[in-house]
Amino acid sequence: MIDPLADLSTEQSDPRYGQIDRLSTEQVARLMNAADATVPAAVATAVPAISAAIDAVADRMRRGGRLIYVGAGTSGRLAVLDASECPPTFGTDPEMVQGVIAGGEPALTRSVEGAEDDDVAGVAAITRLEVGPLDSVMGVSASGRAPFVIGALGEAERRGALTVGLSCNAGTPLSAAAAHPIEVVVGPEVVTGSTRLKAGTAQKLVLNMVSTITMVKLGRTYGNTMIEVSAMNSKLEGRATRMVSGLTGADLTAARAALEEAEWNVKVAVLVIEHGIGADAARDLLAAHGDRLEDARSDGAAVRERATEDVRHA
Repeated sequence: MIDPLADLSTEQSDPRYGQIDRLSTEQVARLMNAADATVPAAVATAVPAISAAIDAVADRMRRGGRLIYVGAGTSGRLAVLDASECPPTFGTDPEMVQGVIAGGEPALTRSVEGAEDDDVAGVAAITRLEVGPLDSVMGVSASGRAPFVIGALGEAERRGALTVGLSCNAGTPLSAAAAHPIEVVVGPEVVTGSTRLKAGTAQKLVLNMVSTITMVKLGRTYGNTMIEVSAMNSKLEGRATRMVSGLTGADLTAARAALEEAEWNVKVAVLVIEHGIGADAARDLLAAHGDRLEDARSDGAAVRERATEDVRHA
């Protein structure tokens, strides 16, 4: 029998790690740390491909499309994790960025054997989500061979969606199925074939780039601040308060009061403080400028200056 995985770099055994079961804890930890340190360089070689994919994804999302990650095993869990962090970080609707894992929700916490081999289930997942031409589907698979992921990408392509493939081997079937292939070749793992290690780290770094830079492109940050943050707990309330204080120069007490008036909308709170207007008026000002804070801040300042001039000449 021919093993289709035997030639994959992620499946090779590295002789440097052949006796880790005989080393001290610190020796193994140092070996793992040194191996992990090679991952960013591998990601760096793929930056042009990552950037091209992000621009294409952002273009479709700007027109109302969604970003849908599809993966199996560790890759699927990382994909779902990245998607689930977008609403609290960027204030997105949960439908805007979604993660799909082979085997469904049970696979998030335990292995669902055979799920990644079911290409028909991958097709069904894309069908169920009613993927269309404005959507982007990003398949994530360390081997680049998971049938569930390849089946999903094939159906997404058939429906006119943008397709992106992220793998950790060269010349993979997933790359062949994607309009935007991204290959981050990290080589053999410390524990042979355990792609939750270097390959998992590489995938996490790329997923971070894709979601974060896409949201920056969509205007869901202000400078490097999480201007759309959803203040759903005390930590995030504190972050929003510091953000408003930093942007306006107001003290923390005034910043929190403005946020409470603005129902914890950072943009509205900034305008409330800077222009001395109520929350409803601040919302109207934002809406008039397409929810772009910088434009609303500038226009509000101009309106206030004109009002001052009118008073001066009255």
